[in-house]
Amino acid sequence: MKKTKPNHKKEATHERIVLAASKAIRRNGYDGVSVADIMKEAGLTHGGFYAHFPSREAMLVEAASKAGTDVLAVLADSVSSVPPQESLTKLLETYLSPSHINSCETGCVIGALGSETSRQSDDIRHVITQRVKEMVDLVARQTDDWGKPEAHERALSIVATMIGTLTIARAVDDPKLADAIVKASLKSLLENK
Repeated sequence: MKKTKPNHKKEATHERIVLAASKAIRRNGYDGVSVADIMKEAGLTHGGFYAHFPSREAMLVEAASKAGTDVLAVLADSVSSVPPQESLTKLLETYLSPSHINSCETGCVIGALGSETSRQSDDIRHVITQRVKEMVDLVARQTDDWGKPEAHERALSIVATMIGTLTIARAVDDPKLADAIVKASLKSLLENK
């Protein structure tokens, strides 16, 4: 049986398309993203799209997955540089930082697209569900009671508060209100950690 060599150029091009799509969906929403726009943003012609994806939907699934994975990597990296007793605080401060709040196209896909996701395909919803579970697990591992059943329940509440805070802070047009929302949420989360 003849082995096929990996096509590194094709893989790199595929990744470039997924990266462009992951930014575009967070910036414009699922329905605000066309194949032509993504290919142009990736520096490619529209005609090459189907060499990489069987459909626009397949591209959106990969883009949503990458967007979620990227944010989880940033959060995991943030906690790796601090002592365990400071890790939850660091994770919360990273997620609710001004730079994350002001970076919709590179930030949390759930915060950017949560309300839209319920109207998407089962495949997209499944990917987002996996990323939520991974985020809950990451948060639970930063709690003092990790390994106990209550750690998971607390992590669910923390993640819901994080995402809700991010979403509202991005939605309002009053910077002082956005800042107050973030500060109040951080205070509440840190007092109850």
